[in-house]
Amino acid sequence: MKSVIFDQVSKRFTLRRERPRSYQELFLDLLRLKRPAPREEYWALREVSLQIEQGEMVGIIGPNGAGKSTLLKLIARILEPTSGTVQVNGQVGALLELGAGFHPELTGRENVYLNGSILGFSKAKMDRIFDQVVAFSEIERFIDVPVKHYSSGMYMRLAFSIAIHIEPDILLVDEVLAVGDQAFQRRCLDKIHEMKRQGVTIVLVTHALDTVRELCHRAIWLDEGQIQAEGPVDRVLEQYTSYLHRVETEALQKEEAARQEGAAEKARKRREEETAPAGPEATPWRWGSREAELVSIQFLNGEGEETRTFHTGETFIARLHYMAHQRIEQPMFGVALYHAGGFHINGPNTVFSDYPIDFIEGPGYIDYIIPQLPLLAGTYLFSAAIYDHPGQHAYDHHHMAYTFYVVANRRIKERYGFFYIPSYWRLTPLTSPNHSDGREFPCSAGQPER
Repeated sequence: MKSVIFDQVSKRFTLRRERPRSYQELFLDLLRLKRPAPREEYWALREVSLQIEQGEMVGIIGPNGAGKSTLLKLIARILEPTSGTVQVNGQVGALLELGAGFHPELTGRENVYLNGSILGFSKAKMDRIFDQVVAFSEIERFIDVPVKHYSSGMYMRLAFSIAIHIEPDILLVDEVLAVGDQAFQRRCLDKIHEMKRQGVTIVLVTHALDTVRELCHRAIWLDEGQIQAEGPVDRVLEQYTSYLHRVETEALQKEEAARQEGAAEKARKRREEETAPAGPEATPWRWGSREAELVSIQFLNGEGEETRTFHTGETFIARLHYMAHQRIEQPMFGVALYHAGGFHINGPNTVFSDYPIDFIEGPGYIDYIIPQLPLLAGTYLFSAAIYDHPGQHAYDHHHMAYTFYVVANRRIKERYGFFYIPSYWRLTPLTSPNHSDGREFPCSAGQPER
C-alpha cells in the first residue's frame, strides 16, 4: 500500500519585493500614483512525482531552498498544490517549523490539547496520552507556563512528544531534531527506530547525511524544486556529495582568485604611495624575489581529477605549476599543511626528502603526493614555496593561501583529532590473564575506501 503519492505536483508562490505596511502607506502611494511593486513567481516544486510505501522511511536531502519543506507541508495538507495531485493514506503527525501549531500565550498543557483538537482527536483521547507526552518531553515543571517563555529546546521536545504519541500512520520530521541537547536527540532517534519497527511511514528532511544513512531505506535529492536523484541511500548520497564537492571547489577557486587579486592590488597601491622602486609585490600571504614563480596550484585525487574535497585514506596530490624566468640551480620546493584552526601539521620539502633537483628553467610542475591521506574530517590550509637549496632565499612563497576539505569515508569511523592512525585492538579476558583469545579488532577494517 502507498502511504504517499505525488503525481506531477507543482507549487507556486507569488513574491512581492515591497508592499505597503499600513492603510496609511497604501493611501499615500495612491496619492503619489506610485505603481505597485511587481510580483514575482517562485516555483518551490515543479512536476514532482514520487511514491512512498507504507512502513518505509525516506530521507529528503538537498540545499536550502530546494523545496524540501514545501514537500512536507503538501503531505501535511498545510499547503495545497498549484497543479498535480497529492494522495495521503493515513493519519499524519508533523514536526515541521519549531513551535508550529503552538499559541505563545497558552501554557504547554493548553497547547497539547490545542494540537490534539487541530488533529481531530477528542479530549478523552488527549487525556489518555497527556501524561506520556509530558513525561517524554521532560518539561513537567514548566507544563503550566506559557510557551512564549520556553527555550527552543523545550519547544522542540514538547512538539516532538505530541507528534509521536498521537500514534500517526505517517510521521513528517523537518530538521528540528538538530535542536536540543545531545541526549534528547539520541532519545528522538531511538523513538524513530521504534516507530520504524512498528511500521510507521516516516519522511525525514535533514542536512545530516549520516542520519539519513543510519535511518532511511531510501533517499530523494531535491534541488530547485525538482528530483535530481532517488533510490538506495548510498547511491543517492554519493551523487549528492559529489555535486556538493564540485560546487565547493568552484567557490573556493573563485574566492582564492579574488583574495589574491585584492591583496596584489593593495600591495601595488601601497608601493606607489611609498614611491618604492618597482619589483615583486609583497603581500601577507605571498613573498619572494620571483626569479621563479608558482603560477598555480592544483589538488588532484588518485584518478587525476581536480578537487578540493578528499576522503580520509584517499590519494592526495598537490601539483605545483611553476615558471622559472631564468635558470635556477638546485632549487628547493616545499609545502606545508595546516588545520584551519592554525595548527601546523607538517612542512616537507624536496631537500629533506632527498629528492635533488639540478635546475629548473622555463615552465614545469612538481607533484607532492600522499598515497593515503591520514587527515581526519576538517578544513585544511596549504602553503607552497620555491627556495634556494639552503632554504635561505625565497623565490616565491604562498603562505596558507589554499584551502581543501577532508571528509570521512564509510569504513573509517574515527572522528576526534586530526590524524587517522591505522591500529587494532586485542582482547585478553581476565579469566585467562596469560593468554590472548586470538581475536584482533581493527579500528577500520581493510583498505580505506573513497
